[in-house]
Formats: sequence, C-alpha cells, structure tokens
Amino acid sequence: MLFFQKFVPIVSASITGLIQVAYANTVVHDKNFSPDAILHVTSGEKKQSCVPTKEILLINGVSPGPKLRFTEGDTVWIRVYNDIHDQNLTMHWHGLTLATAPFSDGTPAAAQWPIPPSHFFDYELHVPVGMAGTYFYHSHVGLQAISATGPLIIIEDDHPPYHYDDERIIFLHDVFRQTEETIEAGLLETPLVYDGDQAMVLINGKGAGESDGKVCNDTLSVINVEPGKTYRLRLIGGTALSFNSLAIEGHENLEVIEADASYTEKHSTSFIQIGSGQRFSVLLHTKEKPEKQHYYLQLETRERDSFTRSYAVINYGPPANSTTTPFYPPSSPPITLPPTDDSFLEYQLRPLDSPTYSSSDLPTAAEVTRRVNITVHLSEPGGALIYLQNGYTWNEGIVDEPYLVSLYKNNGKNWPSMERALKNDGLDPVTHAFPAEIGEVLEIVVQNTGSDGGEMETHPWHAHGAHYWDMGSGEGIYDAAANEAKWAKSPGKPVKRDTTMLYRNVRFAGVGQLAGWRAWRLRITQPGVWMMHCHILPHMVFGMQTAWVMGNSTEVLGRVPAPQVEGYLTYGGSVMGNDSHWPEVVEYFNEWTDTQ
Repeated sequence: MLFFQKFVPIVSASITGLIQVAYANTVVHDKNFSPDAILHVTSGEKKQSCVPTKEILLINGVSPGPKLRFTEGDTVWIRVYNDIHDQNLTMHWHGLTLATAPFSDGTPAAAQWPIPPSHFFDYELHVPVGMAGTYFYHSHVGLQAISATGPLIIIEDDHPPYHYDDERIIFLHDVFRQTEETIEAGLLETPLVYDGDQAMVLINGKGAGESDGKVCNDTLSVINVEPGKTYRLRLIGGTALSFNSLAIEGHENLEVIEADASYTEKHSTSFIQIGSGQRFSVLLHTKEKPEKQHYYLQLETRERDSFTRSYAVINYGPPANSTTTPFYPPSSPPITLPPTDDSFLEYQLRPLDSPTYSSSDLPTAAEVTRRVNITVHLSEPGGALIYLQNGYTWNEGIVDEPYLVSLYKNNGKNWPSMERALKNDGLDPVTHAFPAEIGEVLEIVVQNTGSDGGEMETHPWHAHGAHYWDMGSGEGIYDAAANEAKWAKSPGKPVKRDTTMLYRNVRFAGVGQLAGWRAWRLRITQPGVWMMHCHILPHMVFGMQTAWVMGNSTEVLGRVPAPQVEGYLTYGGSVMGNDSHWPEVVEYFNEWTDTQ
C-alpha cells in the first residue's frame, strides 16, 4: 500500500454509502463559500512522547488533530487541504459512512480518488437525528492514520438521554520510532522488515511509562475534574496497532452508556478494553471528598508479545494549563489491570430503549436470508505477510481505480456476480467484491484461523456503511443455534456497532484451523459500495480488507447522474480545488433536503 508516489493514484481501504437522495446539481465552491470546518494536513518535524523527533503528518499543525463538533440533523462541509508535497490523502469519518455523501467516505480504491498534493476536497456530511455519539476522523491512505487523526463528536439535537455535568475526551493513539514511510516500506518487503510495535500509547497527545522494559519519563496529559460531578468520558480508540485495557485509580465504578455511537442501558465496569476503531462513553462519578488531588488513569496494551504501559492524570486540584507544573508517571503502577477478557461486555450490554436512539430493531434469526463466512488466514510466503479472506487478498493491486468510479465509468457492466459469490462463501473472485441485494438480511461471520506459522492474533473488525447488530464471539467454529441459545440465556441483547473484536482466543492453532469467530447481523437497506476490514493499520497493508457492493446498478448508480458525477471520476478532476481552480461539487444533501 505504498502511498509515497507523487501525483499517482493509490488505494487503501473502505467505502461510501449512497443514501436516499434526489438528483443534485453541480455547484462551484468559490470564495463566497464558507466550509463548516477546515483541515490542513501537512508533514513536519515533531517531537512526540517517548520517541525521537521525526517527520509525521499534522492536522492544523497538531497530532492528534483538532476536535470537530457538529449537531445531528445538520449538513456540514469539511474542507480538507492536502499540503503534503509528495503524498496523496483522504479523510474518513469513522462510523459516519451513512452520513456521508457519495465520494465523501474518504476511502481510496473504493469511494473516491485520493486528494492529490496541493489540492483540496470538500467533504459533505449529513448526520441524521438519532446518530449522535462519539466518532473520529483519520486518513485512509496507507499508514497515514498513525498521526493524521482526531476526535469527531456529534451532539444531540435535543438533550442526551443521560444526565451529566460535563464531558471529557480520552483520545488514544500510538507512536512509533520510525516514520510512517519507513514502516510501510518494511511491511511490504520480502522477507518482512519490522522495527517493532508502538513505542508508547498517547492519551490526548501525551504518554509516558514503560514499553518493553524501557522506561519513559515524559510529561502526562491532565484531565481536570471537580468533586461531586458526573462526567461523560468519551473514549476513542484512534490507535494504529495497540489493543488496550485501562482504568482509573480510586474510581472503580465506570458506567458504560455508549458503544460505537449506540446508546446502551447503563452497565457498570471497573475497566475498559478498547481496540483500534472502537469508541465507548462511560459516566465517571467523581468523589465528593477526594483523598488526594491527583489520581492516575492507567493504560496497558494486550494481545501482543510487546507490552506498553502509559498514564494520564485525573486532576481534582486547580485546573492545569500550559504554565502548570507538569505531571510524570508514578514510580510503580497504582492499579492491577486484568488480563485480556475475551468476554468483555459480550452478551451483557443492552440497547437503550429510546424513541430517538434505540437500536433494538434486531432482525430475528428467522429473517436471516443468507450467511456470509469470511475466513481470515495469514499466509507467509518467503517471509512476507499476506492476509487472505476466503483465499483472496485485498491490496493496492486489486483495482486500477476506486470501485465506485469504475462502476460509474462502465455503467455497471463490471458488477460483481451473485452467482459466482454464492460458490465462494459470498466473495466474487473475479471482481474481488462481496455482492448483496437490497432487502437481504445477512449474518456475516468472520472466522479466525491459525496462520502458516500456527500463530493467532486479535483483530478489531470495522464495517463501513450501516452499523450492524453485533451477535457476539467465541472459540472454534460458529454455531448459529448455539449462539441463539446463548443470547436467550444472557442478560444482554445485541447492540448496533461498527467495530468489534475478533479475538484470538488461543495463542496457537493448527495451520488453517478455525479457532475463533465474530458474528454480525445486517439488514441491507442502503445501496452503495463499502469496505469491511481489520482496523489494525499494518494488517490492512497486508491485505485484511473486503469490498462490498450493496444493491444493483440502478439502485447504486441512480443516485447521482451524469453529467454531474463527471468531476468525481478522474484523479485530480474538477471536484478537486487548487490555487487556480475552485472545486465543482455536487451539493448532495442540500438538494435532497430541498426536495423533501
């Protein structure tokens, strides 16, 4: 997935939805147009916690990027400038695919051409009422999301379903010793060249503690709180690799109220496990009479041979600012965090029963029309690493241009074949895509297997498009009847999610042995082209991604007609702005709103 190619189209991972809209007109976004937010992505030297100064990607001069905050029900435009002189760029709105206009999901090789250097692109989002929650944004090109990422919050049009006095964002992301370019080049070598896992996990841009026995004593982020208050902590797994467990010293009762932008009934836990791409909200009830001014938030990585421990500070004292005496890691860990819990929140969460935010309209097992098995296997030819799904990989060489672009150009003649797909567990091996028909109810089962070397790994699987009902996970081979029986005896009910964990369950398994699974249930209602993939960035580089085409050619291509779509169909087309050209865009949701 090399992306350091000047002015050359590249590919990466995931895909846009085409929501119910009417025909739209092309509009020039000239000097009189005012975006709701502007993101400038640049490359520059930066000193991050626990690693040497090196070149990283910055958004508006910082990493993680600035917080974006919008209200559900609004249509917003976000202008993204690619000010990197030698790389393509996109921006993906993680968890909000159904809120994006066509060509705005930020997924090269799927939904749009990437933004060339020295160009900008105007992304259009319309978040329907009922989708308030915690999200984030990141590039979807190569490994750029290591640093080109930031929080995105959608607030309620009215009042949130739970009361709290204030909120705090807890944004997690990884830092590495090498540049993204060096890491990616090594991942694609034969044999593999790998400098190692993350050097530290940052919490709101800072982190310190230890990593693989090496102590780092950098300064920590401070989260200011007041006694006797209730805070909503929005936890965002913006990590590139790490799977983390975290807890707060002296505060054992965290109440989960949101998982991947789905409100849940309150569920008490003393710790949180969070993988790349996942988000949770918990209510933190601060102490009426704290025993001390400062408590530690402690984080530890799980599921890999490497080990990292990081910290932040929960501050009851005077609010900390840039002039305050800095905080450093403790001399010893104040918390004993549990090992990986493969059953964390499994079969326990329940969707909130709310007229606006309910996700309780679960299709029954009797409504399921088809099961799609995605069998994941790590092949190791000659020391390289390649992930296969049903025997096929997905990487930059699979398609010459984004799927949605190709479907438009060929007027649907290269549509994936359901007949071929049904012979290969849902995958059409000719087009390398999974087709689905509007009205189907799919049960999608991602099945983990032992690699060529017999190892097992844990994967956070993420779906673009509509959120799915998470049907749980387990060891061995998926048994639908047994899983239905387990739900019937469990306190929880399936919750709509967009990123859930395919656990390794065991450290080793026979080569190709089916050793663990994750099941989803999805009602196909929205025509479009989407991706489903592991959200660990190196695994995406190795090909752990799948493309889906939902709906027929009339349903997908009928949303934005020619000639309005033409500017989106070429790399650097008229939809891209630059110093000498204003972008010519389709105002998709504006037109849709006007016609209702």
